[in-house]
Amino acid sequence: MKLSENDRAYWRRNLLLTLSLLAVWFAVTFVAGYFARELNAYRFLDFPLGFYLFAQGALIVYLAIVGIYVFVMNRLDRRYGVQERRYGVGGRR
Repeated sequence: MKLSENDRAYWRRNLLLTLSLLAVWFAVTFVAGYFARELNAYRFLDFPLGFYLFAQGALIVYLAIVGIYVFVMNRLDRRYGVQERRYGVGGRR
């Protein structure tokens, strides 16, 4: 199957978005974890900062990653004309 230039542009953007969000995930999960001991020297809301970042901050960032992916992919789908049909509950096909 031969891809059109429109399809190639769509997949290029899709891969760029995915790699960018994976880089953020990696930084939050592993890079920040590497410095947890040093971060625990500081306190936030009477908790060690390293603990607080992983107990609360990482979950918020993961949720933001999912939200950003959904938002940007919906925009890309509309821009490149590859959106799926949506049917409501009990909708017809």
